[in-house]
Amino acid sequence: MSGASANIDSVETIVRPFVGRTGGLISALRAVQAKIGYLPEVTEAAAAGAFNLSRAEVKGVISFYADFHRAPKGRTVIRLCAAEACQAQGGRDLEREIEKRLAGKHGKTSASGDLTLERVYCLGLCSAGPAAMVDGALMARATPDRIEAAFTAKERRKR
Repeated sequence: MSGASANIDSVETIVRPFVGRTGGLISALRAVQAKIGYLPEVTEAAAAGAFNLSRAEVKGVISFYADFHRAPKGRTVIRLCAAEACQAQGGRDLEREIEKRLAGKHGKTSASGDLTLERVYCLGLCSAGPAAMVDGALMARATPDRIEAAFTAKERRKR
């Protein structure tokens, strides 16, 4: 199901099985995102109705958790660690170089839809920074060349 075809009925159908479960709202939001690719605007109303919450409460949960996103992401997602340990090992320079080489900006998805760059605050590789993640694959001691090569390889496979 594409985000464009997401309507309140389809989101309600995805949400319904999670009502009454412990942690049901978060599980329902994850299920919507897994099925549609992101959380379309209708998610707030559908989840609020199903869980007897206000739309503001649902929006608060969505905005609190960094893994929820309100717009489609690029075919490849690159996360760059911005925590102090990675910054001390060249993380800021790495981010600037990646933005320049791949013509992206953190927090944004390219117009072509091929890339989303994200800044995160810890990938668990503090002793081997700077750290990156390319489509879920961790990369220790990341360099612009290694990230660019991983991005290029992923894009070739996805096309």
